[in-house]
Amino acid sequence: MSEKLPRVDGQQLIRALERAGFEKVRQKGSHVHLRRESDRRRVTVPVHKGKTLPPGTLQGILRDAGIKVEELRQLL
Repeated sequence: MSEKLPRVDGQQLIRALERAGFEKVRQKGSHVHLRRESDRRRVTVPVHKGKTLPPGTLQGILRDAGIKVEELRQLL
């Protein structure tokens, strides 16, 4: 059984990804683009003030970043 996803907003997720080695590359509107040089992975995080990320969106970002749910919990 998979572990339940934490409820986070865009800013919280960006801080966690930065701890995992990602760096902000650019921002266009409400979407922040991050990249990790070590493995050249890129992710885009939507940032909407006061709104948590939908579970499917969070799952997709974690998959693209190569991060598991338990790793995300540690990074938060």
